[in-house]
Amino acid sequence: MRISWEIGGPQGTGVDTSANIFGAAIAAAGYYIYGNREYYSNIKGRHSYFNLTISDRRARSISSTVDILASFDAETVFQHFQEVKGVIIYHKGVKGTSIERVQSMEPEIQERLTHFLKSQGLGTTVADALKYAESKGVKLIELDYDEIVKKTADAVGVPMSVAERAKNTAAIAASYALLGLRKEYFMDAVKRTFKQETFVKINSIATELVMSTVKPMFQLRELPKTGKRIQVDGNTAVAMGKIYGGLSFQSYYPITPASDESVYIEAHQEVMALDPETGDKRKRPIVVVQAEDELAAINMASGAALTGVRSATATSGPGFSLMAEGIGWAGMNEVPVVITYYIRGGPSTGQPTRTSQADLLFAMNVSHGEFPRIVIASGDHVEAFQDAIWAFNLAERYQTPVIHLVEKAIANAYSIFDVSELKLDSLRAERGKLVESPDGEFKRFKFTEDGISPRVALGKAYVFYTGDEHNEIGHISEDSENRTKMYEKRIRKLDTADKEIPEEERLKVFGDQDAKVAVITWGSPKGSVLDAVEQLESEGTKVQVIQLRMFNPFPKSLTKKLLSGKEAIIDIEGNYEGQAGLVLKLNTGIEPTHHILKWNGRPMAWDEVYTGLKSVLNGQRRVILNGGA
Repeated sequence: MRISWEIGGPQGTGVDTSANIFGAAIAAAGYYIYGNREYYSNIKGRHSYFNLTISDRRARSISSTVDILASFDAETVFQHFQEVKGVIIYHKGVKGTSIERVQSMEPEIQERLTHFLKSQGLGTTVADALKYAESKGVKLIELDYDEIVKKTADAVGVPMSVAERAKNTAAIAASYALLGLRKEYFMDAVKRTFKQETFVKINSIATELVMSTVKPMFQLRELPKTGKRIQVDGNTAVAMGKIYGGLSFQSYYPITPASDESVYIEAHQEVMALDPETGDKRKRPIVVVQAEDELAAINMASGAALTGVRSATATSGPGFSLMAEGIGWAGMNEVPVVITYYIRGGPSTGQPTRTSQADLLFAMNVSHGEFPRIVIASGDHVEAFQDAIWAFNLAERYQTPVIHLVEKAIANAYSIFDVSELKLDSLRAERGKLVESPDGEFKRFKFTEDGISPRVALGKAYVFYTGDEHNEIGHISEDSENRTKMYEKRIRKLDTADKEIPEEERLKVFGDQDAKVAVITWGSPKGSVLDAVEQLESEGTKVQVIQLRMFNPFPKSLTKKLLSGKEAIIDIEGNYEGQAGLVLKLNTGIEPTHHILKWNGRPMAWDEVYTGLKSVLNGQRRVILNGGA
């Protein structure tokens, strides 16, 4: 069972809060959800929307088509009426609004929608958009939000301006009523959100007014809940993983969409976490510093890591660009520092609040010179949590910067999953060659066969760190033989990591391994790809899916083995160049035969991936996806 729900409205008017209330009520009834938030990069006024999947099993993607659209303004109807296949809930008072009067809408969208409506022989009002939707079988539910607000204000004895937010609650109450679930779950979610008595009354009355008139259409039944479940977004999943994994220091400079991670950590600076020294769980403090810029943030994180604590920073595209010099310093000095890189649309400021996968090659090659950079990428919220811990272990084991890639599509999406999926009991802290009490002269950069030298926390031995090439002790040296040996020592770490890290941990395989068609993907498209392939398999088409989890060092041997004998290799990712496909070719000599790509800043929906796969299987070499408002 899968239902797609969407709510939209002007930014800053409570769209997110409304979606959270609705999602909490659905979850209380035993259903899984997966939600994605889309918003403009301004503070208030522009159109934002929340797309939510409701399912009786673990949900992992969104749909491009909508079963229920909840709206309370004209722009939401205009932006999304073409996506709806089920029900539109709309405000009676906006029916006469023409598209030209919606000042917050971008002119390109206005022009495109105007042309479409006129091509259908219609005018350009909300009523015309609704008429088109109705002609396609969509059911319309008209609500008079102004009347609801007035009745609510009168009943509670507050001004209309105070009761205005009841519009949002009315929209989601109507949506919930359509599902046929117990009203108590919704009312409980309202009470948990609006703890102040007046606002609880306002939203409760608005709920009663709507639910008394809207009749169920979907007739969902309450599902039994087993075990413990958790609902988190991507930022929070990473933050929780870092905390659980023994983080002691986090630096950052505010930037979308990375900042929420550091804000969460700052709000939970003393929690139960793994002790990096013993692996035991104990209460420990975390220092969080908002730096003056991103270069300072990476340098602070490196300095903290040299003291022996687990240290990290978090940023997005422009900030990562500024960190390049500091990451190079960390590479030269073999610093075990973690950089969580939230990928958003570029170049420059680009699209600050939209997703992207265009920075893969940049992350793999950041800063000048050759030095080991371990790069991992999460495909969902469970992996985001686990990878935050994995990143620390990799950084300390191989004494090198680890770049953890998390796209905006994961950061600002949330899902419900079973806590057992996190496998908390199996998570351990690996400190690598950390020496507690060194004797005599300490060679911090000692030449070793595996390229990894013993390390010591600052203050426990004389150590020297510089941005220049150096000898084993750390003193600056430009001797050619020393340069060759030290250069090779650092690079050798990747060879060691390649031998030690099981390739089965660096990628995941789904579907039929004997299939003649293979899909290569990474990051946020994972859920949509798996759902699309599942649909294909239900129709008799077998497909193997390879999700790349680590790009450096790349799992060459296993990837070659898995792709051997395939008639089609389809690369699915969110950039123009097919960057993961390029990395595949560079490391294995195998080139994708087909590409399904998207770069408009919106996440991939499972049904558009499904359609793309059908096109590829019918002979199309390159499919470009462009879904999402």
